[in-house]
Amino acid sequence: MKAAGATSLQNGVWVLPYSPEQEKIAQDLQVYVEQQGGASTVFIASALRSEAEAHILRLFQADRAEEYHEFIEQCNAFLQEIDMEIERRNFSFAEFEENEQNLNKLDIWLNKIRSRDFAAAPQAAEGENLLEKCRQALAEFAEQVYRSDGRVQDEDSAN
Repeated sequence: MKAAGATSLQNGVWVLPYSPEQEKIAQDLQVYVEQQGGASTVFIASALRSEAEAHILRLFQADRAEEYHEFIEQCNAFLQEIDMEIERRNFSFAEFEENEQNLNKLDIWLNKIRSRDFAAAPQAAEGENLLEKCRQALAEFAEQVYRSDGRVQDEDSAN
């Protein structure tokens, strides 16, 4: 349920905002649980009080804030890794490919978080900005890799 963006209310009670996609996820999970010998009940509900709805919204926001926090930590670790490789002058293609794979993982991860961000968490913009910084850092690192391999000339040496 977490992977679908659901938030836990209590003791196995999960909440998702309604959409046809979320309904399908809930129905598929219900079938899976029953095939495993468990029991589940899926239904559409509305909060009777605005306070309850606000509480659920805060739970969604807290869940996404936690995910964005972890994502932001990993972006910062990625940027530190690139800085360390530049400082060491470790401009190998193997190192570039490893970092490119790590950037791809970050990109996929952010897309997953976005798909679960029903309440527009305020950390989303920071995550987007940091991912862009990671892309730029990798592009600069790639340029240095190619330059150190002699495939790209410095502007000064080209003149």
